[in-house]
Amino acid sequence: SEPLAWPPVSAQAASLLEEAADLLVLHRDFAAAVERCEAGCDSLGPGTGPGPGPESSSEVKCSLCVVGIQALAEMNRWREVLSWVLQYYHVPEHLPPKVLELCILLYSKVREPQVMLEVGSSWLKDQTNKSLPEYSSLLELYLLHVLLPLGRFEEAEELVHSCDVLDSEQQLAFLRTICESRCQWTQREEMHSAAEEQQDAATETVLGALSQKLLTMLTLLRRALRSMSSHFYLLPYKKMLLATFLLYLVVVRLDPASPTSLPFIYKLVQLFRQAWTAVFSPIHRPPIQD
Repeated sequence: SEPLAWPPVSAQAASLLEEAADLLVLHRDFAAAVERCEAGCDSLGPGTGPGPGPESSSEVKCSLCVVGIQALAEMNRWREVLSWVLQYYHVPEHLPPKVLELCILLYSKVREPQVMLEVGSSWLKDQTNKSLPEYSSLLELYLLHVLLPLGRFEEAEELVHSCDVLDSEQQLAFLRTICESRCQWTQREEMHSAAEEQQDAATETVLGALSQKLLTMLTLLRRALRSMSSHFYLLPYKKMLLATFLLYLVVVRLDPASPTSLPFIYKLVQLFRQAWTAVFSPIHRPPIQD
């Protein structure tokens, strides 16, 4: 009997899948690999039913998405992964188990598990997905990498209790894991709170010392300003202003070489002598030369 031939569309998608895998692994051309994956998924269209080839169209589409996810992650475009995948599967419930597993692991690795919170919950609650053989492993993956790291212990317990696919032994194992994770979470919270209290106490101590130093400096500065102001109050302002005015007249209005200017200059010198004597004490008085 002759081997079954691929339909034209499936053959094109399979060829694009092979090219994308070579670009990803051999050539490390991640952008081109994503382009091939997009072209392959577009060629398959919305319908991914079983085909006559060795692999169904749904499997080819899943493989294209897996290669595309890896290429996007290599380009550090992991934020686009979920939206990129959902444009070909439209709703989370229709995601293949392999694609969902890869998305959970990716967003857990980049410490963004909350991205998969609603997607994983919708997928696990779907009745059709509960019949898949990968359901139990994906439930465990969702618990360990999404719910427990986010501290959603009540939601995890409710999910385990409501899951009729798990037997009693599996439920007990999952509940034990949730309990251990809750205890570890509580211990970390207590240690974090104690560290914050110590840090706050140290900060208050440092701020108190700085405040005391600042208060001392301000007190000294106030005393200095008060002493300077009391000293300035004793200055003969009227004589100083009069001397300045006479100096202005001598320099600007009068000619110092003119004989008529000598009386004004003599009075100005006498006035400066009196101001000098009033301002400076005899001990610190600089010498005056005529």
